[in-house]
Amino acid sequence: MYAYTDFDRQFVRARAAQFRDQLDRHHAGNLPEDDFKALRLQNGWYVQRHAPMLRVAVPYGELNSRQLHQLAAIARQHDRGYGHFTTRQNLQYNWIPLTQAADVMDKLADVDMHGIQTSGNCIRNITSDALAGVAADEIVDPRPYCEVMRQWSTLHPEFAFLPRKFKIAVTGAAEDRAAIAWHDVGLQLLKNGDGEVGFRVQVGGGMGRTPVIASPIRDFLPWAQILCYLEAIVRVYNRYGRRDNAYKARIKILVKAEGQKYFDAVEAEFKRILEEDVGAGTQLIPQAEFDRIAASFARPAGLLPAAPVDEAPVDFPPADAPLAYTRWLQRNVHAHQVPGYRAVTLSLKRAGLPPGDATADQMEGAATLASDFSHGELRVTHDQNLLLPWVREADLPALYAAARAGGFATPNIGLLTDMINCPGGDFCALANARSIPVAAAITERFADLDELFDVGDIDLHISGCINSCGHHHSGHIGILGVDKDGSEWYQVSLGGSDGSTLSGGPVAGKVIGPSFAAEEVPDVIEAVIDVYRAQRQPGERFIDTVRRIGLPPFKAAADTQRHLTAAH
Repeated sequence: MYAYTDFDRQFVRARAAQFRDQLDRHHAGNLPEDDFKALRLQNGWYVQRHAPMLRVAVPYGELNSRQLHQLAAIARQHDRGYGHFTTRQNLQYNWIPLTQAADVMDKLADVDMHGIQTSGNCIRNITSDALAGVAADEIVDPRPYCEVMRQWSTLHPEFAFLPRKFKIAVTGAAEDRAAIAWHDVGLQLLKNGDGEVGFRVQVGGGMGRTPVIASPIRDFLPWAQILCYLEAIVRVYNRYGRRDNAYKARIKILVKAEGQKYFDAVEAEFKRILEEDVGAGTQLIPQAEFDRIAASFARPAGLLPAAPVDEAPVDFPPADAPLAYTRWLQRNVHAHQVPGYRAVTLSLKRAGLPPGDATADQMEGAATLASDFSHGELRVTHDQNLLLPWVREADLPALYAAARAGGFATPNIGLLTDMINCPGGDFCALANARSIPVAAAITERFADLDELFDVGDIDLHISGCINSCGHHHSGHIGILGVDKDGSEWYQVSLGGSDGSTLSGGPVAGKVIGPSFAAEEVPDVIEAVIDVYRAQRQPGERFIDTVRRIGLPPFKAAADTQRHLTAAH
């Protein structure tokens, strides 16, 4: 993990002290609400439906045990005993009183954390593959590059008030687990024929009211030039992006409207930066500075050697393992680039808790598991789970027992109940409908593990409104909450994908007819699954069947279920 320097710590503490002064002046009546709002948003503080909400930055998803213990303490002492991990690898608290906000910021600073730029019209938390640095299919470790971009973008004076929020995602693996094409800028690290490292750059992706897949703008950009190119992309957007309409202010609208004209403007600005600014030594990433940052991401000291190469390979999973353990190995345990090690997902998807939520006890339990089994390191995943990146294969039985005791061993990773879900109308003032009760009803309907394993891989995503925080557009099955005359209804879409090559790359799902009442949604999902089970070919996944037979059979089944529900 990146190790904070003295400068980093002074910077974060100074920011916390600045926020305390702003909060004190606001409570004293010397800083009006409208003026204070802009300042609190810059530090991650929203006012939601019922109470303030704090979004804590977890840069590119990396956490250590000490930080997670502190997050647990904040949940217990200042919130209602839990937090919510998001698709953008942040943690949200929903019930912290604003009077305690400055104390919370100080406690975050104590463990090198903050909420800077987790909200507002600025460059937000940069996200990446949760398996970065350990993935078996990794080409280049993206974490050092993410950290360079984080430092460049934090309080960038030119980009503090963009037309709209701006999100960057980076991956360095063959398989896209960061959904990069759904971001304002998506970056794919790769190597050219000479072994040189560079970026494939995509721009203009996003969800919301207008789902757009990012367009390629550069096939190969040398890595040292990435800040120059990002500067050009964001500068042109900042200059020409719409500020008169919040729904048309994202860069995707500018790229879609201007097309090649936008690309040409970026290239012209990039050329100017290289010719004028780089001459002053301001933008190219110095090799020495990159090496300093990259050193923080070396493999943990004390990794034990793998078994000798002449030893017979061990069955994985073991042929005689109990069924529950075998299922966990199949779904929650992942291949690793270091022989003798595995990455392990701690599932935050179980009955009784909203997807992505973790209690203070669970946070402390996960932190302890990281200390005991993963060199004190965890990751927040795009799918709202936690991941241990450095687990010895020999420790898997002990980890399984401890994870099961802590409620983290649900063997459902990649299955229907491992769903993405935003907080929805239970918390968010922007939501049109609740999403947590719908997620709970689907989880209850598909509680049988035999059935889940038979159905196989499905990405189910639920959003409480068109802002798409639950990424419903990219779900194999997407559910969107909508308002109809003051009542909560839900649209169902099929065929989306977040970018996985196994799912055919990034695709927006298509709605299968009119919206459904909340009580109809589990029946509709079951009807859709029944069509898949009846129509699938051997070895065919849900998304493959949808694309082979098309939407009409699924739409017909959903409509039939609607009529049956109405009749009862």
